[in-house]
Amino acid sequence: MKFWKSLTLAAAAGAMLMSATNAQAAYPEKPITMIVAFGAGGGTDLLIRALAPFLEKQLGDGARVEVVNKPGAGGEIGFAAIADSAPDGYTIGAINSPNVNAIPIERQARYSLDRLDPLYNLVDDPSSFAVHKEGQFKTLADVVTFAKANPNGVTVGTTGIGSDDHLAMLVFQRQAGVTFTHVPFQGSAANEAALANKKIMLSAVNIGEAMQYKQKDPIAVLGVMAETKVEQAPDVATFKEQGFAALMSSLRGIAAPKGLPPDVRTKLVDALDKAANDPGFQAKAKELYQPVRLLPPEKYAAELAESTKELRELWATNPWLK
Repeated sequence: MKFWKSLTLAAAAGAMLMSATNAQAAYPEKPITMIVAFGAGGGTDLLIRALAPFLEKQLGDGARVEVVNKPGAGGEIGFAAIADSAPDGYTIGAINSPNVNAIPIERQARYSLDRLDPLYNLVDDPSSFAVHKEGQFKTLADVVTFAKANPNGVTVGTTGIGSDDHLAMLVFQRQAGVTFTHVPFQGSAANEAALANKKIMLSAVNIGEAMQYKQKDPIAVLGVMAETKVEQAPDVATFKEQGFAALMSSLRGIAAPKGLPPDVRTKLVDALDKAANDPGFQAKAKELYQPVRLLPPEKYAAELAESTKELRELWATNPWLK
């Protein structure tokens, strides 16, 4: 009797082990939600929607990735939605620095960085200033001359308080000794529409997004906040070349809520790496004017940690909400 009982227990244990192994191997068994913390049609949204089919391909077994926009509060709503999700691999999303770093520094945020697990960075997109072609500004010097004569007279659109666009605007203000009127939007698409319809005078926007705008709107780019000219806009002068040592850029990558099962995390990271390196995705990113900079988890986390340190130092001396 004891012999048969032992055999039964052993068989049950083996079945449970096999079942667990099959369950792990089956990930993902249902659609994966990919959250974008900004509105549809913006640079992050277009990038993630371009990535999704390549990620599905690399995950295999009929995997589905559904992109969901959760805009608002400079990205806070979407970032919090990622952090608050169950750490099971079925909700991940795009995070944008410096937004994701800056928000918990400037206010009591609905999330904290230590609740997010950076899986893979895709893009490093420098900031720029764009204007309407029919507007009065043709150079950065034009902007400064007008702003000095008309304090707060230049309306500048951004993707929200604490965003890289907002910080780029503040950096330029301080260097040029001028003051602008800040007009925050919930995403770059709304910022673009406002500029195209002459609702604002200037847009602080990433160069990749600005170059997309130019394809359909009467928009000109006055300069890019990079050390050197960028491949996406070889004819656009840097701010440095125009006398302003302003540097600002946005990392765009994928994160998950902290605490993913190790096997699920490994599968996601491997799939993201292969998807990002797929020639088809690389071509799509180029078509979208997205400056690709691929960083695996450890390097991505280190970049975020360094930028958070720099933002804390900036906040201590020049809080951007004052």
